[in-house]
Amino acid sequence: MKTLPKKFFKRKSKPQDVAKNILITSCFTILATIVAFWFFYTVPEQSANIVLVYITTLVLVSRFTTGYIYGITFSLIGVICVNYLFTYPYFNLNFTLTGYPITFLFMLIISITISTMTSQIIEQNEIILEREKLLMEAEKEKMRANLLRSVSHDLRTPLTGIIGNTSTYIDNAETLSEHEKTDIVKQINDDSNWLLHMVENLLSVTRIEETSMKIATSMESVEEVIAEAIMRLRKRIPDVALNVQVPETFLMIPMDAMLIEQVIINLVENAVDHAKSTLPIDLTVIEHQDSVAFHVKDYGIGIAPERLSSIFDGSPYTPQTPSDIHKGMGIGLSICKTIITAHNGSITAANHENGCLFTFILPKEN
Repeated sequence: MKTLPKKFFKRKSKPQDVAKNILITSCFTILATIVAFWFFYTVPEQSANIVLVYITTLVLVSRFTTGYIYGITFSLIGVICVNYLFTYPYFNLNFTLTGYPITFLFMLIISITISTMTSQIIEQNEIILEREKLLMEAEKEKMRANLLRSVSHDLRTPLTGIIGNTSTYIDNAETLSEHEKTDIVKQINDDSNWLLHMVENLLSVTRIEETSMKIATSMESVEEVIAEAIMRLRKRIPDVALNVQVPETFLMIPMDAMLIEQVIINLVENAVDHAKSTLPIDLTVIEHQDSVAFHVKDYGIGIAPERLSSIFDGSPYTPQTPSDIHKGMGIGLSICKTIITAHNGSITAANHENGCLFTFILPKEN
């Protein structure tokens, strides 16, 4: 014989739930009795509707309360009310009348059936919520592990370069030419700026609530956010070539402006560093019915097909040339995905015939 799970028997109602269920049962009982009296005095020849009123109310009580006791209690109350208030002789209980045991039995069956279905639905919802919570925790752990792996890879290399260059400068300061000294200082400056960029990325993630992966958004102008992102980007890459296209209509969507600016900066900077192209990068915004799409398109060498499926996972980037050794793609794109996911959006990467296209989509409403 099939038995109920142990947690079914261990489940206890909280005091506030008990009070809520009692209040719901009491309100429905009063409402049903008022409606029954209305039928009794206005349409006396249709007194059978009174029983239907209590049966309908029984379904509602069983649906909106938790547990069996409240539906069963209302079944008993309903039969007593029909017998005591609406059956001759009035205001006198007489359960010997034909049909009342059958009426009570059917109301009891309805109560138990609806209560059972409600309990099962509640338990299924709890299981679904628990699974979603576990999946979210697993995704967070995976993202955290990928970030740590990317940080260890992307930050160690420029630090090693800074230490090596400073040691070279200190040990050989008297023998180095001015050109060699300038070149060493320039390399140190480039690596330092890259480290600063990585720290800014990591600080961006701290703006996202760790427990819920949600952020506080406000209505922001898309055009102003893009303008601010480009202004910040030009401080790092003064000669960056961009073609920007935004809708002519004034467009506002819910977002954390600083985080979305960071996403745009990361995508454009990756295109500059890795496309190996002198052609301008296209930054295009397209408005859809329920969302807004941001496209960053370069005209370079594209991305290796085997990397497309895992490019946002934070996997360490293997440089194609020694000059790229400090320009890892992993941590920046992983943070982009974290930010866009927290906005309930999506981000993708794809190759086209002349390069690479990154697209992230933000919903118009939360």
